[in-house]
Amino acid sequence: MSLAHHGNAQLQYQQQYENAKNYIIPLIEQHQVLTEKTQVMDIGCGEGGVLAAFIEKGCYGLGVDLNPKRIEDAAQFQAAAIQQGKLQFIAKNIYDFTAEQYHQWDIIVFKDSIEHIPEQAQIIAHCKKFLKPNGMIFFGFPAWRMPFGGHQQILPSKFWSLLPYYHLLPKPLYAACIRMATKEPDYLRELLEIKELGLSTHRFEKIVRDTGYRIVQKQFWLINPIYSVKFGLKPRLLPKWLEKIGFLRDFFITTAYYLIQPQS
Repeated sequence: MSLAHHGNAQLQYQQQYENAKNYIIPLIEQHQVLTEKTQVMDIGCGEGGVLAAFIEKGCYGLGVDLNPKRIEDAAQFQAAAIQQGKLQFIAKNIYDFTAEQYHQWDIIVFKDSIEHIPEQAQIIAHCKKFLKPNGMIFFGFPAWRMPFGGHQQILPSKFWSLLPYYHLLPKPLYAACIRMATKEPDYLRELLEIKELGLSTHRFEKIVRDTGYRIVQKQFWLINPIYSVKFGLKPRLLPKWLEKIGFLRDFFITTAYYLIQPQS
């Protein structure tokens, strides 16, 4: 039995909005003032709730997602902002953008999306083309080794959706577990793709360095901020002592926030 919000677009939109308003934007505002001239692109925007929080601050937004249904929902939820010319949503591959979109964006957002994207180093490097001088990219993603880093919580089985850490099993054993949870091939394909990509904080930081960025700020969360609206839990940062214990920390980071910027 997957969680209720996985099949509820309106609820997902609201959770995205609350999370962005209360945690993502305050982090960004420590380093950049948001005004009506600030242009924000959200890659993998889903239902568009993250951009709703930026629009509320006066920014202009562009939401990009490969899923036409999610783009349709986002456009419905934000119809007024679209009509006012403050926001646009498109179902498109980021690599298909023309040069007219280059060097236009102050902020690019990847919220719970980079862990789903193949060739992560390639797309992060590609995003330099879209940033204005001094532009920044925000990333929020679950560390791969955390209890539900495999996204198994989406499975339509109460037992298998609530069982932690088994995504760390060898691929054949993990696939067998998924097949016991559901006969639907889409689940198997999606969850095995995420396993193949398996984004740890260490590998992410290596990609950042190798693609010519610097880390402006990072936050490691023991209790994911979005859990406050999903489960009523109080967000809590990872203890500093645990943050410093290399490999071990990823077993506890329910979400990692990074703000990065191209090296000058």
